[in-house]
Amino acid sequence: MVRAAQQLHPRKEPVAALPAATLLLLRDGEHGVEVLMTRRSPNASFLPGAYVFPGGRIDAEDRHAHRLARTKPGMEELRHAAVLAALRETFEELGVLLAARPDGTPVTTADLQGLDRGLALYPQLQSRGWLLAVDKVRPLARWTTDRDGPKRFDTAFFAALMPERQEPLADELEQFEPVWVRPHDALARHRAGNFFMIFPTIHTLLWLSAFERAEQALAACAQDEPLWNSCPRGGLVDGQAQRFMEHEPPYGELALVCPDGQIEHSLDWQHERPVPLLRHLRRLTAPNAGVMTGPGTNSYIVGSARSGYIVIDPGALHMDHVERLLALTAGEVEAIVCTHSHPDHSPAARPLAAACARLTGRTPPVLGLASAATARAASQFTPDRVLGDGERLALRDGDHPITLRVVHTPGHAANHLCLVLEQDGLLFSGDHILSGSTTIIDPPDGDMSAYLDSLDRLAAACEQDNIEFILPAHGHVIGFAARAIAQLKAHRLRRETKVLAAMRSAPRAGPDAWVALAYDDTPEALWPLAKRSLAAHVQRIEQLALL
Repeated sequence: MVRAAQQLHPRKEPVAALPAATLLLLRDGEHGVEVLMTRRSPNASFLPGAYVFPGGRIDAEDRHAHRLARTKPGMEELRHAAVLAALRETFEELGVLLAARPDGTPVTTADLQGLDRGLALYPQLQSRGWLLAVDKVRPLARWTTDRDGPKRFDTAFFAALMPERQEPLADELEQFEPVWVRPHDALARHRAGNFFMIFPTIHTLLWLSAFERAEQALAACAQDEPLWNSCPRGGLVDGQAQRFMEHEPPYGELALVCPDGQIEHSLDWQHERPVPLLRHLRRLTAPNAGVMTGPGTNSYIVGSARSGYIVIDPGALHMDHVERLLALTAGEVEAIVCTHSHPDHSPAARPLAAACARLTGRTPPVLGLASAATARAASQFTPDRVLGDGERLALRDGDHPITLRVVHTPGHAANHLCLVLEQDGLLFSGDHILSGSTTIIDPPDGDMSAYLDSLDRLAAACEQDNIEFILPAHGHVIGFAARAIAQLKAHRLRRETKVLAAMRSAPRAGPDAWVALAYDDTPEALWPLAKRSLAAHVQRIEQLALL
């Protein structure tokens, strides 16, 4: 876990999230599935004027009204209360009620005329013997308001078919203008600026827009658990706040830099200035963006003016980048570490060391692993000193020491290594683990079996050192480190299964045919690159005699 003293922003305790529930009522319109939405009062204390699905807070009464519900056996208490709250709020706000008479037939608009929306619902149901149709409601998602909000909700989202022979009528107090809308149309109107919605509503509509019919959407959420559970984080993109879910690349970086939800961190890629990640950690991205490098190679500057610095992956030979690294460290570099010798990682190491020597009179050593005989000509590399597996590099900074432990991780390259910042649970992964993409394994220097074994070593390091964040050489910081590694390994093994199937279906066809079968989910323009990793899979399959 990252030390609090190294965080950039003061600790901020987020406001407790109140339990709430909301309901998506669906129907089939003339041009596809439609959902019932309503506009919140412009005087509301929370989200004034926003278009939402009906819903609200879970009250104490919702937790004790289970006898008034027609439900499924085994439903846990909180889920039951959440569904009841969603149905109750939908009735109070829009006059729509999913309920059944004592004979089991659905209630109609005529039945509802005898109910008073200004009075408590449950006693009125009890007096009539009506039961709420909880069994018709499907769990869809769970959204928790971002940590920065002054008012927060932990909201269960549910979905159900609109009951027949009922019409919505807004209460004109909390909700106005009930409207049936196609998800595509709501999203288009939001982009045009005349249908204000917040992030969870937008994302839920994006999900719903994939379906043509209401029953298809309900079938997709037929399980007892929500399809997703998210507490988004906000960052700055072009100076404007933008939200991201847990599976999106910026999320991990926002969790590292602004753990309590402060919307302070810029996610824009640029090459002129360092990006502060922690008090003792900055990232400077080299100006070598491309298909293989993403926004560019990340150089990490670890340490402080008091302790001196370790520079990880100085990058390709871009002298402007070298000069920026020199200026950021004032030449007080204790060591330069190359995670491997590929030409976008190590060529700037010697020029940076020489520049430091000219400025301070001391030449920092270039550390890493020597390139193997299998390395390509552009990846030849000899360090000043070879780093041993498990070796520790230390920087002294008073009460805040920094220790980087070396982990040998062959696979992407024979001389690849990673570094663990032990005190803060950080993993510098080089190209072994990337953000938003998978690394290429290019034989003979790349080896798929070695790569998978190295993933296992990193998974063990995550458990040993309580590693939460991965800092890759390309892309944003990755959160949920152990889960990311497990997902990456599973992805590689699934790909291997597809390669094996392609080889079995066309044993004489060769790589050009196999790549089309095994990488059919990858743009064809990337197949020449994919063929390199395919070759590594083929090599492993043959070594393991899987054919």
